[in-house]
Amino acid sequence: MKILHISDTHNKHRELGVMPKADVLVHSGDFTLGGSDMEALDFLEWFCDQPYKHKIFIAGNHDDCMIDAHLEGLPENVHYLHDSGVTIDGMSFYGVPMLAEFMDGEMKIKENYDLIPGSIDVLITHRAPLGILDSTDNKIHYGSPLLLNRVSALKPKMNLFGHTHDAYGTTSWNGIIFSNAGVTDWKYNIRYTPRIIPIGH
Repeated sequence: MKILHISDTHNKHRELGVMPKADVLVHSGDFTLGGSDMEALDFLEWFCDQPYKHKIFIAGNHDDCMIDAHLEGLPENVHYLHDSGVTIDGMSFYGVPMLAEFMDGEMKIKENYDLIPGSIDVLITHRAPLGILDSTDNKIHYGSPLLLNRVSALKPKMNLFGHTHDAYGTTSWNGIIFSNAGVTDWKYNIRYTPRIIPIGH
């Protein structure tokens, strides 16, 4: 299975043009900039039209309109994950948004992390685990220590995220593949390309 990972498009999704072929398109949050309904609707129109067999997205800290959102009428192959999961061709995906963290603090997001099942293949979060692709200067780390603890315990095959602009890249640690696919820089301009990540059973 080939996953095409993108994140942090911040209303610039239409500037990505034709993207590489893959089986599953994953957007790990911050598809809006100001968090308005109109921004989200424009993203969803574009996202649903993308020519991938399956498409998965979660909300980031900019996507305020997704707080308590009840999406109806999405195509069957478009999956919005909010502390929930989906299995595609035998591969399990689980998504944790970055909304409660800004509203209720770290202890609330710990409850969400604790809900992550112990047998998933691909974990999608908006924020990175602490110390993993979460810094641009190795001085300030924007990742979550709680997420690092949870990922270390669960050991999914892959953790896909964004949030920290200009920390784009992939790395592996403890048998887990980590990907930060934020495509915009700190000025919200497209700087990086969507990332293809193969994954097997």
